[in-house]
Amino acid sequence: MELDAELSALAAQEDLPADLVRRLLQYPGARRTVALLRRDLTDDLIAEIIDLGSVRTLAANSSVPSQIRARFAEHPEPAVRCAVAASVRDEPLGLLARLAADPDPSVRSFLAMNEHLPAELLALLASDSEASVRSSVIQRWRDVPDDVRRMLLTDADPGIRSGSVRASVPPADLLPGLLADPATRAAAVAHAVPTPELAADPDSDVREAVAAHPDLPAGLRDLLAADQDISVRNAIAARSDTPPTLREQIVATLEPDGPVAEWTLSFLRDTHTCPRAAPPPPRRTRQQAESLLAQAGL
Repeated sequence: MELDAELSALAAQEDLPADLVRRLLQYPGARRTVALLRRDLTDDLIAEIIDLGSVRTLAANSSVPSQIRARFAEHPEPAVRCAVAASVRDEPLGLLARLAADPDPSVRSFLAMNEHLPAELLALLASDSEASVRSSVIQRWRDVPDDVRRMLLTDADPGIRSGSVRASVPPADLLPGLLADPATRAAAVAHAVPTPELAADPDSDVREAVAAHPDLPAGLRDLLAADQDISVRNAIAARSDTPPTLREQIVATLEPDGPVAEWTLSFLRDTHTCPRAAPPPPRRTRQQAESLLAQAGL
């Protein structure tokens, strides 16, 4: 293990004496680990981390006292406010509402991901003037009230409409319009009945969505198995109801143009292999930690 990685692993070690943690602050990589992960930071250590310039990382540590994180919400750098907005609680009361009105859209986007955000503020962000903020709401909010869902499904931005269809089941009365909309047609296929017209759509994304439909009739499955688009054929090969012989025939026709494409296709078919997770680093004794710190000149 390289020295940087060893020091970062030591910085995350539980029950590490405070004097060793303080020495680690002089090493940038280890300091970032301390600032982000440690749950036992004292006021003195927090002040030193701030003085050393790692405020943004510290702001993302949810174990830092709420009164300190509330101060970070006023920081002049948007990146610091973003780090706070993603996980801060409403302490003091009104802090989340203040962040929801932040002039920087990136802060409001990070706030939309905050699990402590109440529904009324999520609804406010769902109507934000910036599409990036509304997109963050879609990614975060699953239990969307019907009026908010309808608003997002009919948003002026095609990306918001498409993301909304993928994130939640659209009301039945909106489905025809979503299928007619080029921006949402492919995403809406999952909520429609697969038809020969959809299976013959000129848009390969639509045909791929049909190929992945859970209620795809066998006739359309066999038709799409010979589709000109490699992703459509791969989607058929990935189906659990595709006969083994047909699957083998399809896979033989898949000729990706590089290792990334090959991995992507195999991932959908669940034939990829992931590397084993690295074992956790061993816990160091004080003597071993002192030796490592000395090696780094700390």
